Amino acid sequence: MRLKKISLLNFKNIAREELTLCAGVNCLVGDNGAGKTNVVDAVHYLSMCKSSLQMTDTQSIRHGADFFLLEGHYLSDGGKSERVVCSFTRRSGKVLKRNGKEYDRLSDHVGLVPAVIVSPADSALISDAADERRRYLNAFISQLDRSYLNAVMRYNAVLAERNRLLKIQPDETMLSIYDRQLTDHGEFIHARRQEFAERLRPFVAEYYRILSGDREQVELHYKSELNDRPFGELLLAARQKDLVNEFTTSGIHRDDLVLRIGGYPLRKYGSQGQQKSFLIALKLAQYAIVAAERAEKPILLLDDLFDKLDASRVEQLIRLVTGDDFGQILITDCNPTRLQSILDKAGGDYALFTVGDGAVTQTRCATACEAEGKAQTDSGSSDTESDDETDQETAADTGPADAESGEAPAENDTEV
Repeated sequence: MRLKKISLLNFKNIAREELTLCAGVNCLVGDNGAGKTNVVDAVHYLSMCKSSLQMTDTQSIRHGADFFLLEGHYLSDGGKSERVVCSFTRRSGKVLKRNGKEYDRLSDHVGLVPAVIVSPADSALISDAADERRRYLNAFISQLDRSYLNAVMRYNAVLAERNRLLKIQPDETMLSIYDRQLTDHGEFIHARRQEFAERLRPFVAEYYRILSGDREQVELHYKSELNDRPFGELLLAARQKDLVNEFTTSGIHRDDLVLRIGGYPLRKYGSQGQQKSFLIALKLAQYAIVAAERAEKPILLLDDLFDKLDASRVEQLIRLVTGDDFGQILITDCNPTRLQSILDKAGGDYALFTVGDGAVTQTRCATACEAEGKAQTDSGSSDTESDDETDQETAADTGPADAESGEAPAENDTEV
């Protein structure tokens, strides 16, 4: 999948910008706070219907504005064009359109435009509680399996009802009904998580080996009570404990991904560089699986590339992702000289954009982009007419949206 052009209007600190991206490596450089991450987050929005950061849609509106609008023009690996527009207004909420047609449900869009992001925020996968790692698994698997997303949403709803019942007068009949429902959804979710954890494991080990220069060994293990005992038995055995505590104490909502380096917990024994390398290996493993499942290379977003990584590991990463197994890449860094030096050393072609105070200027065009741009210019005026129509549709998108969409979380926000 390739993002050919992206337009941003009133998005965070960006008033209005339009970027034409090359098919390979696109670098965004500038000082901290200039807006580099905001461009990357806009790409994530158009793929996942939400920010990659812990921000609400309202917080993504530029100060002083009442709405934001993002528009992306894509070309699939199979040659199919896609136009995605995401708009949000304070009054009416969020609207997502594909090729001019509005989605009934935001979750229907997840997976159409695959993207994988590596950012400093990923450190929460190591430092925070297990719910962060479960949330990662849910988002990853949901891009590939809509039935999984539906199962997670249903499990959450039944779990909430069961916990509510445990806090009032318990009813054994209703508890048994909820237990059967939790078992049905939970065992399906557990099986899919276990499958994807097994698929991730060899990729993570191999990518980490490459990044570290074969200096350390890492492992990933899926931890769940359901690994050793059927869910129905677990719930029945924990019934009295649940009644005393007034909440459900066993189930897939307690699952975790165990991350280790050299046989020891990564959180306690891994350096910052080792932890960051593990996270990159994990995301690259995700990339490989999504690419294989979808027969479509995701867009790879590398935000703040040098954060906690030494130059040698960055060079290994650049050499890896500029190979044939990867497609379009967006990279951000605050030091253009450092990044250009590594890219020039790797020998690949790239485009360079300088970001400052929310303004984006292209300072280097990839050779392939120059050739493509010349071909489009030679093709005549039809593209201009198409762009005029697009501008008219885009302006219309800033109008009132469905009032019921409100400020509710996106449907792909899952908590199990």
